[in-house]
Amino acid sequence: MTSTHQNPAAAGLRSTAKQPRTIAVFGAGGHTARFVVEELLKRGWMPILSGRDATTLNARWAGYGKLETRVASVEDPASLDRALAGAVAVINCAGPFLDTAAPVIEAALRAGIHYLDLAAEQTPVLATFEHFAEPARAAGVVVVPAMAFYGGLADLLATAAMGDWTSADDVRIAIALDSWRPTRGTRLTGQRNTFQRMVYANHRLMPLADPPPTLAWQFPAPFGTQEVVAVPLSEIITISRHLRTAEVHSYMNLEPLKDLRDPATGPPTAADESGRSAQVFVADVVVRKGDEERRAVARGRDIYAVTAPLVVEAVTRIVDAPVIAAGVMAPGELFDARDFLASLSPDHLAVDIS
Repeated sequence: MTSTHQNPAAAGLRSTAKQPRTIAVFGAGGHTARFVVEELLKRGWMPILSGRDATTLNARWAGYGKLETRVASVEDPASLDRALAGAVAVINCAGPFLDTAAPVIEAALRAGIHYLDLAAEQTPVLATFEHFAEPARAAGVVVVPAMAFYGGLADLLATAAMGDWTSADDVRIAIALDSWRPTRGTRLTGQRNTFQRMVYANHRLMPLADPPPTLAWQFPAPFGTQEVVAVPLSEIITISRHLRTAEVHSYMNLEPLKDLRDPATGPPTAADESGRSAQVFVADVVVRKGDEERRAVARGRDIYAVTAPLVVEAVTRIVDAPVIAAGVMAPGELFDARDFLASLSPDHLAVDIS
């Protein structure tokens, strides 16, 4: 990928005009990747389907025409280099991201292409900011971790709610799901992610209290008042990187957590021809400054399916922008949050910003 600037590394900018419309999707055999690839195809992108198992890739994408598949593994850097060859960006759908984020980012930097992932885990997202900010700037590419339902959506909602405020006292996020049928990747991530969860308090990251705090949250319809428990995910990291606030806390209602903790709960099942499940969600974000509160709410269906338009809209904006800042960036830092959310409404999200 070339730049119209003579020294993009020194300038910290990269022109992405006239780039090939080819996106590599790593972890293309997974559940969420199906929605991502289909969204790319709808928008005229040519996906390269990559994963560690050829049989899984071929079975997943049988009947989709002549889509290119490339076997690659995070244990084999050369295979990742081959998988990303010719792409303008890579979307990493392969959790646990504790294992995959760093190797795929390194491959993206070697290739000089943009990187986005769907990480809900805090540890790899924090490591991405800490370890790859300068290498990404030097390479003239954009790295966006957590560009998904968990992480990216709350970050965009918080940024949109913040509006013209330059600082806030606290940001509170509450997620309500009517149920949660976890994918295999979600199960593996839960087993692998044994790190201490963090909240942002007193202007710094701090360990989550044990036991986690609970409270009653008044959600918009269809949920109403629900008991919620602190479940800090990657949005704590991304929001605290770019919004000036003393506190960031996130919560989830109890019912989906019961599903998630029950080993008998099955994987998602399609409720219509789009492949989306019947699961419904509300993401509710409140930003407070003194006695004033601002709120942003998103409603929709299927937390895995809605990740696809989020990450594909992001990669499209990154590639199609004539000049874009390079480095590791949070979604709300990189994009106009209100405009971004409006672009997904009403087809994918119902958004209300008050």
